[in-house]
Amino acid sequence: MADEDNKAESTEESSGEEKKGGGLKMMIIVAVIMILEGAGVFFLVNTMSGPKAADASQMEQLEGTGEDAPIEIPLIEDRFQNMSTGHVWEWRVQIVLRARQKNQTHIETIKERDTALLTEGIALIFRRAQDRHLREPGLETITRQLTTYINEVFGMDADGMPRVDRVIIPECKGFRSDT
Repeated sequence: MADEDNKAESTEESSGEEKKGGGLKMMIIVAVIMILEGAGVFFLVNTMSGPKAADASQMEQLEGTGEDAPIEIPLIEDRFQNMSTGHVWEWRVQIVLRARQKNQTHIETIKERDTALLTEGIALIFRRAQDRHLREPGLETITRQLTTYINEVFGMDADGMPRVDRVIIPECKGFRSDT
């Protein structure tokens, strides 16, 4: 009987040791799997990362050089009225033209010669504009109308392209002036 008791105690001790060892093995396996998973995610994120950085030389090719280099020409900085809401609103506006350098002299000449014509045309666009067009976050409608008008005034260059590439409105702030 004593042998049987000793055998029972020894089997209980060995099974307890096996359980402890088995738990440790399971923790090691889970830790290894988590490390491999982390490495896999890191590798995947690095290979699918965003766009590569552009070199300055690539940007120069996009912008153009020499006569095709873009320049900004201030056109007008003035205040225009709008009464489309039934109230008098005064809009402080600044307009800049972006054009190629080869068109600068022609644009400057027309700008100096037809200052009143340009101011009147722009004022009419602002007077006729609906309030929602003047409050658009990107001023898309007003910019489109101004671009059409500016292209009519300045015309096309020898290449058949508009002399003005883009109309930029860096400032367009409205104030109610009838209060």
